[in-house]
Amino acid sequence: MSRQVSPTTGHVYGLERVSRLWGVSRATIYRHRHRSEEAVRRRPGPQGVMADEGLVAAIQELLRDSPFHGEGHRKLWARLRFAGIRSSRRRVLRLMRENRLLAHQRAGRPHGSRAHDGTITTERVDVMWGTDLTSVMTGEGQAAVFITVDHCSTECVGIHASRSADRFQALEPVKQAVRQCHGGFAKGIADGLRLRHDHGSQYVSHDFQAESRFLGIKGSPAFVREPEGNGCAERFIRVLKENLLWVRRFDTVEELRLALLAFRQTCNQSWIIERHGYRTPAQVRAEQTTALPMAA
Repeated sequence: MSRQVSPTTGHVYGLERVSRLWGVSRATIYRHRHRSEEAVRRRPGPQGVMADEGLVAAIQELLRDSPFHGEGHRKLWARLRFAGIRSSRRRVLRLMRENRLLAHQRAGRPHGSRAHDGTITTERVDVMWGTDLTSVMTGEGQAAVFITVDHCSTECVGIHASRSADRFQALEPVKQAVRQCHGGFAKGIADGLRLRHDHGSQYVSHDFQAESRFLGIKGSPAFVREPEGNGCAERFIRVLKENLLWVRRFDTVEELRLALLAFRQTCNQSWIIERHGYRTPAQVRAEQTTALPMAA
């Protein structure tokens, strides 16, 4: 109304006159006007090439097409860059939080004194492997799942499923890894390799330890009641559960075993690792193994 032109004077009425006739304080009008301007105000700083709506749509498309569940904002930020979409990591985190796209986080518990303090990862592949087991229900009953993971590339170098969870079945993923990474199965063929495991009866048994020594593998048991010492294997088991064991039903143990082998291939070729520059385990191994002859 204050901007309307008077038909007699040809001038606008003005805010002062309108507020006086209406009995409204001008401070109230300014306050409401300021709030309406704040509602449409854009965030400060550069906005980027893509608007927020388009970036959210791209993130949602990546989440739908990804073969994994539970990838955080850092990996989504890296996958956006792989797709040619460049944005800041803080912006990706903000948009994923606002649209409830962040992976679910489990709250930890306070930890007292720790026997393990340091890092368990290695700089080269085939220096240390980690092995562990978990279980899953199938149509034939409970089945045991054994895995072996490289502590450098986080590559799954061995995976196996069986009805029983004895020491001989626990050796199977280790044997797979030795054949794949060392090209055979013979005495001392994996000399110098360390194997991290917990204190389960399968792993501390005489047969398991004797077979490992035959291959040249030195046992590296984790500290008692310190699962962080076998964290590489534990982390892979979490990924395995969230992306396969908890989201799919298996009628037979053989069906489970084949699904594990397929998941192993997918994970090694597609799972990206932040500390390796968002490269996959297969890329890390390929780069290190091709560089060995040159270093010699």
